[in-house]
Amino acid sequence: MKNKLGLYIHVPFCAAKCAYCDFYSLAGQPQLWDDYMHRLSVQLAQAAPDCTAYTIDTIYLGGGTPSLLGGTRIAQLLEQIHRLYTVDSDAEITAEANPDSMTDEFLSRSHAAGVGRLSMGIQSAQDTELRAIGRIHTFAQAQDAYLRARYAGFDNISVDLMYALPGQTLAQLSHSIDALLALEPEHVSCYGLTVEPHTPLGRENPVVPDEDTQADMYLLLCEKLAQAGFEHYEISNFARTPQLRSRHNSRYWSQSPYLGFGPGAHADFNGQRLAWPRDLGAWLAGDAHPVMEDETVDRASEYIMLSLRTSDGWDAAHYRTAFGRDPVPIEQALAAFPQTYINHTGTRWRLTDAGFLISNPIILAALDAAQTH
Repeated sequence: MKNKLGLYIHVPFCAAKCAYCDFYSLAGQPQLWDDYMHRLSVQLAQAAPDCTAYTIDTIYLGGGTPSLLGGTRIAQLLEQIHRLYTVDSDAEITAEANPDSMTDEFLSRSHAAGVGRLSMGIQSAQDTELRAIGRIHTFAQAQDAYLRARYAGFDNISVDLMYALPGQTLAQLSHSIDALLALEPEHVSCYGLTVEPHTPLGRENPVVPDEDTQADMYLLLCEKLAQAGFEHYEISNFARTPQLRSRHNSRYWSQSPYLGFGPGAHADFNGQRLAWPRDLGAWLAGDAHPVMEDETVDRASEYIMLSLRTSDGWDAAHYRTAFGRDPVPIEQALAAFPQTYINHTGTRWRLTDAGFLISNPIILAALDAAQTH
């Protein structure tokens, strides 16, 4: 049986740059889309010979806004991937999409080409909040796009929701949660707004909810999604069933291999971490080369950090077997926290919702224990 491998495709184009966005993306530039597709085709072909021992079980089109490219280009891309690589018949193929670019052509062509999972950037059900963070769609447009996606045959849709937005109240967040749940998505990703100082929003220095209110917002999200039957399987992610977890994102948290394509993409392959420079011009010209990332954190420490972000938790037995390290000091550090924050069953240690809220000090305590023993 071949080893499993994920592919991440970074699409660096957006209709407009959101005020809070720190990802590598550029507004507009449709004149470069076909040049991007050509360079991507070359890059995929160059990497294929190194992947003959692998089966592709997840493909993720992220960005940026992949839906902006349209369904025909996405179909061409997936056709090439199937031609160059061995792709599982049940591979999870995800495309990120924004409501304003979810045309019927994108929905029908991408679904027919094998995209089985959509990740929709809705963010809020309040139009005033959407405008405050630079989103160019309304919630009515999001609802319409969602329903058209269902009509096109998509039965696995994830929606993004942001909280701690400028001026947002608990009541407003509660309304947005209810409005998104009314759509009946299979998956919800919830992210607290991070105001990066070098972004347009950061330069505006907006008034956002204080830390106590943000904590209440996070716990409200957890409570409402649990009541709606969602499994809280990672700090920011909720799925209706374990089978509907994001398989591609889960490979990041489980330290499984993946390749990245496109400017700004990352890879973890053959024990090496690589990153493509965030420079579309150099990448299009073929002058960009992946840079090996600085391994300041070893794999064992990374396992502690990533596993404690998930509902599967940190497994002392796996830690000993996979890394040859003594798990006892870490267990002692975790045991010092109240059961309100962490549960212990057998060899596994899992954070509760309240524990996820204060995950940083818990993870730091575990790391300190690992490094000092």
